[in-house]
Amino acid sequence: MVRVIDLECSAPTSAVKQWGDTTPARHPEGSGLTWMGQEPQQREGWGFDNYNEIFGTRREREDGAGPIQQTFEEFNAELEANGVEKAFMAHPNPITVAAVRERPDLYMGLARLSPFDGMLGVREFERLVREDGLCGLMIQPLEERLPASDRRYYPLYTKAAELGVPIRIYATMNYATDRPYDLGHPSHLDQVAGDFPETPIIAGLGGWPWINEMVALVRRHSNLYMDTAAHHPRYFATPGSGWEMLMQFGNTLIQDKVLAAFSPATLGESYAAMIEAYLDLPLKDAVKEKWLFGNAARLFEID
Repeated sequence: MVRVIDLECSAPTSAVKQWGDTTPARHPEGSGLTWMGQEPQQREGWGFDNYNEIFGTRREREDGAGPIQQTFEEFNAELEANGVEKAFMAHPNPITVAAVRERPDLYMGLARLSPFDGMLGVREFERLVREDGLCGLMIQPLEERLPASDRRYYPLYTKAAELGVPIRIYATMNYATDRPYDLGHPSHLDQVAGDFPETPIIAGLGGWPWINEMVALVRRHSNLYMDTAAHHPRYFATPGSGWEMLMQFGNTLIQDKVLAAFSPATLGESYAAMIEAYLDLPLKDAVKEKWLFGNAARLFEID
């Protein structure tokens, strides 16, 4: 059976409710830390609501058995049956920590902090790593409305370097119509990767539609990687999809720099179907193993 590490998955709704957090908050009430996505919507369908307009139908499988509808136990069983040895929860910190505590053998997580929290956020980041077992930092320029190169992130980056953990940074265009579409442009990672050359940095969501620039930057910086979250692998080899440069150099010069991320809740797809799509890509067999398992295993020191 193929071995898999998934850089982005989401717990089923039933599990999130079980753990008692149905709000988008990153932190418990009263902690003093910033909440995620709390800006008021100006009108229906505006801002983040536009994601549902564009992607909403993907999230419900026709057979009604998609990842959102499963129980936590059913979701775990699906991962294990398909060779997923580790999966990174993409949730606010309380949910990620709960999943890691429940199944530390299966789940890993990245801490989500806001640059607007200053040193309070830095101290919480360190606590989440040292006490709750999270293994890196997730930065969301889309939610913060600040590109990744903004100096206000630098205390968090510095703490990640001190702790010796990777940083994953949202790097793709966004569809929220109340903020700039290019907050996640890969060019913002050039400065960060240069300023923290010993810290592994992962460009989350792969940089689409700026794939040429993304691949060039991954080639330029030895500490810069990219993952494939929120994009179905069936399109990577489709002519005109914009992924041509990834397929060319991901099979050769940057084959050690690409990490598979499945985003099953976002795509409304099963692991079996997506793994099959990865295995069908016109990549060398050794490269498929690196994308699906080896590169992430090396980066996060997973046996």
